[in-house]
Amino acid sequence: MMGSAIEVKRLFLKMGDFQLKNISFDIHPKEIFAILGKTGAGKTLLLESIAGFYRSMEGGIFLEGKNVLDIPLTERKIGFVYQDYGLFPHMTVRKNISYGLKMQKKSKKEIAEKVGHMAEIMSISHILEQYPDTLSGGEKQRTALARSLVLNPGVLLLDEPFSALDPVTKAAMYKELLKINEQFDCAILFVTHDFTEAQKLARRIGIMDKGCLKAVRNSVELFDYYQNDELNQFFGIMKGDCV
Repeated sequence: MMGSAIEVKRLFLKMGDFQLKNISFDIHPKEIFAILGKTGAGKTLLLESIAGFYRSMEGGIFLEGKNVLDIPLTERKIGFVYQDYGLFPHMTVRKNISYGLKMQKKSKKEIAEKVGHMAEIMSISHILEQYPDTLSGGEKQRTALARSLVLNPGVLLLDEPFSALDPVTKAAMYKELLKINEQFDCAILFVTHDFTEAQKLARRIGIMDKGCLKAVRNSVELFDYYQNDELNQFFGIMKGDCV
């Protein structure tokens, strides 16, 4: 689909006893899109599929019109941040952020400049020589985002990015995500089980259940009545509420 940052087209993927089934949707350039669902709905597996981690999937994942599996890993321009941040514990913050640049064989000068600039943007210049186990949740989050954003991704994938944060830090990171969306011109896809979070940050929201994408709605319509009893139960919607 022309004009899409991501197009997921009739995706099927079986992992053990679990399966993603016939998922299709697209994400516009620079859009913030949320995938909402219960634990075990398949949200993380969908993110990993979009990143091109599985060659056994059926259907297609397209990045700006190109099949993700046909794009070399270092050229996919996809940033991925897991729920636990996935920082390398034996590396300092500086080395964590520079890791992808080293894999791309950038010069030491370019790496130093880009890491320094990104650290300033993410307000973590003061912790560059620290190790992950000494960081707060917010600092780990910013470091993980910096490691992804330093590669200038066109798409940023976030797995439950705010679930481990305290309310004050979470509110600050909400603002940070909106700023990242504007400053880096990247599409952002994040998964969550938090209704309020999805509505607050995303322009459109996909609702997943048991490996299926049940609906895609504009955030302002999230609590409108569904022609699906399970979704109405999930959102606590009664038919009389919508008369």
